[in-house]
Amino acid sequence: MGKIAGIEFPPQRVAATRFAPSPNGRLHVGHAFSAMCAHDFARAFGGKFLLRIEDIDGTRSRKEHIDAIIEDMEWLELKHEGPVIFQSQSIARYKEALDRLQAMGLVYRCWCTRSDIAEALKHKPVRHGPDGPVYPGTCRGKTEGDGDFCWRLDMERALAMTGPFGWKDLVAGTQIADPALFGDVVLWRKDAPASYHLAATLDDAADGISHVVRGMDLFAYTAIHRLLQKLLGLPEPVYWHHPLLLDEAGNKLAKSRLSQPLAEIRAKGISGIELVEQLRQGKLPLGIGVSTA
Repeated sequence: MGKIAGIEFPPQRVAATRFAPSPNGRLHVGHAFSAMCAHDFARAFGGKFLLRIEDIDGTRSRKEHIDAIIEDMEWLELKHEGPVIFQSQSIARYKEALDRLQAMGLVYRCWCTRSDIAEALKHKPVRHGPDGPVYPGTCRGKTEGDGDFCWRLDMERALAMTGPFGWKDLVAGTQIADPALFGDVVLWRKDAPASYHLAATLDDAADGISHVVRGMDLFAYTAIHRLLQKLLGLPEPVYWHHPLLLDEAGNKLAKSRLSQPLAEIRAKGISGIELVEQLRQGKLPLGIGVSTA
């Protein structure tokens, strides 16, 4: 048995996990908790823990944030195996997967802007998914348009090819996947290479990740990732979506909410080892709580 973040897990096969932050701001305690969960899970089951930097958002990824992530991880002493992995070194792999999906007739170009989508939604019934209004399929079937375009997955065709499927979550149990809730998701963006869904799914397979340990805020997206695994013939990992750390208002800690960076905690003379040990024991910093779902 292995106990991580207060949860007792039955024996697992040798586990390979990863922590994969985006370098668009400084890490906070929520990141430290997530990294600890992935690190401790791998250690509990005789596996390896990897650090991957998701640096393909060209408009937001910055070198100083990459340097800060590495500095924070060293301070926390959550040691990873091998060199740091950078998504920016894997663009060719993402493009090859997109080409495969295109050859299968499962993706289409979309020229819509946000305002185009908002206007289209005014004139037809709006279906809401986990991310809000679902894209109405305006460009599905179009062969040309104006300006830049992204690539969307034709969800109906994709699901017709895979049939029903699900995934195993170590806490929530066996899940039935329903990616149709998201509609025709973007797999290749206008302003950056592969979307999070495509890049993270391909990276986990390429890096040999057996257990995906990440926050509960990503639980619903697992349906999309499992769909891509089925379509591309990728291995199926086991999942653990850990609880989230919340601020005093009950919101998850986030860079966008200016949650206190680890650098500020470090500047107060607190050791990273001490912080991680407190998180292991469920002793959270003042004003921080933990989600129950």
